[in-house]
Amino acid sequence: MAGSGRLALGALQVPGWVRGSSPAVLSRLRDAAVVRPGFLSAAEEETLSRELEPELRRRRYEYDHWDAAIHGFRETEKSRWSEASRAILQRVQAAAFSPGQTLLSPVHVLDLEPRGYIKPHVDSIKFCGATIAGLSLLSPSVMRLVHTQEPGEWLELLLEPGSLYIL
Repeated sequence: MAGSGRLALGALQVPGWVRGSSPAVLSRLRDAAVVRPGFLSAAEEETLSRELEPELRRRRYEYDHWDAAIHGFRETEKSRWSEASRAILQRVQAAAFSPGQTLLSPVHVLDLEPRGYIKPHVDSIKFCGATIAGLSLLSPSVMRLVHTQEPGEWLELLLEPGSLYIL
């Protein structure tokens, strides 16, 4: 899910789920990168996974992405959801986006194989919007964000299954 605006997110920040290269980086970005662990219940995670699996199963893992940013992935975009999944996605929308904010559609779904990874890249606002919200499903992961001009400045988001991240 992506949108085209900003939301003050400081109130949602959970200490320990975001770590950075320095206290100054953490302070500067505390409102720009948020992790909400336990956002989904196990049943909600299962609902989304069950709905996505038939679509993803038809796809092969790919090893070259159009912009070379992803390796070992399957992806799809989905705009039609079951009623139960729509309710979950509406909770994501309420948590991550301002009321009335225009959202980009459809929802982008990415599945990485166990050795898959996302290479360093800069997302385009044209394709992602100014806010990115995502759900981590099925396995823990670490999202590492690195400053493009100062590689020593970084932020890591620790994403447990069922967590919501907002950038």
